[in-house]
Amino acid sequence: MAVKTEQVEKNLVKVVFEVSAEDFEEAIKKVYAKNAKKYSVPGFRKGKVPRAVIEKYYTEAVFYDDAINMVLPKAYEDALKEAELEPVARPEIDVDEIKHAQSVVFTALVTTKPEVKLGEYTGIEIEKIENNVTDSDVDAELEAARRKNARLIPVEDRAAESGDIAVIDFEGFVDGVAFEGGKGTGYELELGSGSFIPGFEDQLIGVQAGSDVEVNVTFPEEYHAEDLAGKPALFKVKVNELKKKELPDLDDDFASEVSEFDTLDEYKKSIRERLEKNAENKTKTETENAVIDKVCENAEVDIPKAMVDAQIDRMVEDFAQRLQYQGMNLETYIKYTGSTPEAFREGFRPQAEKQTKTMLVIEAVMNAENIEVSDEEIEDKISEMAKIYNMELDKLKELISDAERENIAKDIKMSKTIDMLVNKAVVK
Repeated sequence: MAVKTEQVEKNLVKVVFEVSAEDFEEAIKKVYAKNAKKYSVPGFRKGKVPRAVIEKYYTEAVFYDDAINMVLPKAYEDALKEAELEPVARPEIDVDEIKHAQSVVFTALVTTKPEVKLGEYTGIEIEKIENNVTDSDVDAELEAARRKNARLIPVEDRAAESGDIAVIDFEGFVDGVAFEGGKGTGYELELGSGSFIPGFEDQLIGVQAGSDVEVNVTFPEEYHAEDLAGKPALFKVKVNELKKKELPDLDDDFASEVSEFDTLDEYKKSIRERLEKNAENKTKTETENAVIDKVCENAEVDIPKAMVDAQIDRMVEDFAQRLQYQGMNLETYIKYTGSTPEAFREGFRPQAEKQTKTMLVIEAVMNAENIEVSDEEIEDKISEMAKIYNMELDKLKELISDAERENIAKDIKMSKTIDMLVNKAVVK
C-alpha cells in the first residue's frame, strides 16, 4: 500500500493511504450480503433484490459508508506501521471521491507523540516526607467505631439537643410555593451535623418531640439548584420523635462485637497496624509524586491539544462510570451541580495536562535509561491480577490479548522507572 506523509505542523502529520479497488469491492460484497434484506425494491421480494438493482434504485453509493467502516480500521493501522507513526489521539480522516473500480484514497491528520527534552532527573532533591500514626489517631478510629455502633435511645424527658437524631416530616416553600425536592417524611436528621441548609438544624434545638415548627432559612448563593440559590425559604417541620446516641463502652466486649479480636488491646493493636500501613503507603505515594513533580519541572515538552483532549475524554468517561455505580448519570450530575457539559469538561483540563506531561516525561526517562521488563515479571503481574480478580490464572491468560500484554509490560516498566527515580533522589 502506497503511504505518503507530510509534516503539517509540529506533532501533526498528514497521512495519505489507500485501499485497493479489489479490497473495496470485496468489502461492498460483504456489506451487500449482510444488509440486502434491509432494502425494498418494487417487483422483488425483500432480501432477494440483486445488488445491481439496489445500487441503481438507491444510487451506486448505497453500500459505500458501511464498506468504508469495514476496511478503514485495518488500512489506517497498516498505514501507521508503514509510516512508523505513533498516534496519541483520535485522527481526523477524510475520504476522497469514490469512483467505481478505483482505489479509495484516505487522508488522515495524525497527532503524534511530542518530543520530550529531559532536564535533570537523577539526584533530585526533595524534603523528607513523613506520615506518623499517633495515639490520637488510634483513639479517633475507636471513637468512630463507637459512633458507628451506637444505639439510638428515645428522648422523652427533654427538648432536642445538638447531637440528637430528630425524626421529622418537612416541606419547603419559596414565595409561598412548595418547590420540587423540598419535601420529606420520616427523615432522620442529626442535629449539628451540618447536613441540611445552614441554620435549619439550629432552629430545631430546644424543640420538644411532637412539635410543629416553622424554620426560616436562606439557600446559599452557590446552591446546586439555580432556581433556589440565594432565596429565602420557609420549611414547615413536624418533629415526630427525638433519639439520642448511646455509645458502647470501650471494653473487651465491644472489641469482640465489632472485630475478630477478643480483647480491646488486640483490637487497638490491629487499628494501629492498619493505620501505620496506610501511612507507609501514603508516604511512598507522596514521595514518588514529589520526585516526579521535580523531574517534570525540569523537562520541556510541547503537548498537543488533541492529546490533552483525549485524556479529558478518558477522565470524563471514568467519572461517568463511577456515577453509574452510584445510580446517577453524567447528564443529571452536571445539571444538579449547576454546570454545563463544556464547563464540566474544562474542569478536567489542568489535571489532564499534568497527567499527560507526567506520562510523557516518565516514558522519556524510561527510554533514556533503557528500562526493560522480563517475561517472568509480566507473568508475576498477571498472577497478581488473577488473585485480585479472583480468577483462575489460565483463564485470565486466555483473555489477555497481545496488546493488553504489551500494556502490562509498559506499566511495569513505568513503575520500575519511578522506583529508579525515587532511589536516586536525595532526601533532605
